[in-house]
Amino acid sequence: MLDSPDHFHSNTDVRTTLYILASYFIGSLSAAILICRALGKGDPRQVGSGNPGATNVLRAFGKLPAVLTLVGDVGKGFVPVWLATALNLPVYAIAGAGLSAFLGHLYPIFFAFRGGKGVATLIGVLGGYDWRLGLAFIVTWLVVAAVTRYSSLAALVATALSPIIALVLGLPLPLCGAVIAMVAAVFWRHRANIQRLLAGTEGRIGKPG
Repeated sequence: MLDSPDHFHSNTDVRTTLYILASYFIGSLSAAILICRALGKGDPRQVGSGNPGATNVLRAFGKLPAVLTLVGDVGKGFVPVWLATALNLPVYAIAGAGLSAFLGHLYPIFFAFRGGKGVATLIGVLGGYDWRLGLAFIVTWLVVAAVTRYSSLAALVATALSPIIALVLGLPLPLCGAVIAMVAAVFWRHRANIQRLLAGTEGRIGKPG
């Protein structure tokens, strides 16, 4: 007997839910911690700013661990979205996969929910949603960073512009909604940086502090 339409949709919903959950677990794989362990370095959460991200890894352990961390963090945002698209999952599943991977990076279940600030993983998710959106983020970051020498300000400006660019590109509403949610989370995670920027005490690129 053929499955009923309701049964088919039920199975699809279950698979979609499991895929989104799996994306969270992928996002929870902290590239900074795993790579620094593999290279015999220390725990990035115990040095510098305590943030398990590429910038802190660069300052504490050098270029190679930082580059590998950046690639890992971008990749774990991009791959779940790319695969969901390749599998022709519904657009809400694609949006959910990206958002879930992003939240996994911020609050990784494998590392006591102590994650990074989300910028690199956000780039990966945005690039998965639409390569032009990811490219626009990178170009904006480079321009603002070159002019101001503030990495955090460049990230915040590029992040803030992402929903506008997504709308201009005509991305489906579920994707735009996920972008807005991630933007809010990035700003929340950067609240200390925002305070230092306003106070004029934020460290500039190429300078300690």
